[in-house]
Amino acid sequence: MRPAHGQVLHFSEDPSITRFVPHLAATARQPGEYVWAVDAARSPDYWFPRQCPRAMAWTSDGTSRVHAIEYGWLERMRTVELYAYRLPASMFRPFGEDGAGGAHAHVATEPVVPLGPAERVGDLFALHEEAGIELRVLPSLWPFWDEVTASALEFSGIRLRNALPRSVE
Repeated sequence: MRPAHGQVLHFSEDPSITRFVPHLAATARQPGEYVWAVDAARSPDYWFPRQCPRAMAWTSDGTSRVHAIEYGWLERMRTVELYAYRLPASMFRPFGEDGAGGAHAHVATEPVVPLGPAERVGDLFALHEEAGIELRVLPSLWPFWDEVTASALEFSGIRLRNALPRSVE
């Protein structure tokens, strides 16, 4: 599930959204109210239940990518009904930089009406497989996270506050 040319995507577990209104995200680290979306390159970052903590790493040339979740999220990953909304890219601007110097998201500051109804994303495991993304299920994300953040790999972590606590060793 990726956007077509001229589109960005917003992923949600709510299939009934008819208009996206800019808001200050509860987890915001920056000021401003936005409608958030992602491009084709960053869509796989959101092939997960919304609250699922995930750690992701990829090579700088993008030829190899690994995503990791914890065992406690496995059943939710299997059963979540995730939807994608196609939004007009012309209403959005790039936001933030990832390790490769590109935007990690796209934002709009005006309300946005989807280009059509929500589309069911489908089997999240199949999406990862079809995209050639290795999906790891781990007891804890922290050893993987520590390894990738100390490496030369590009990486991203989403909802890490929902991960199991680090073990005390």
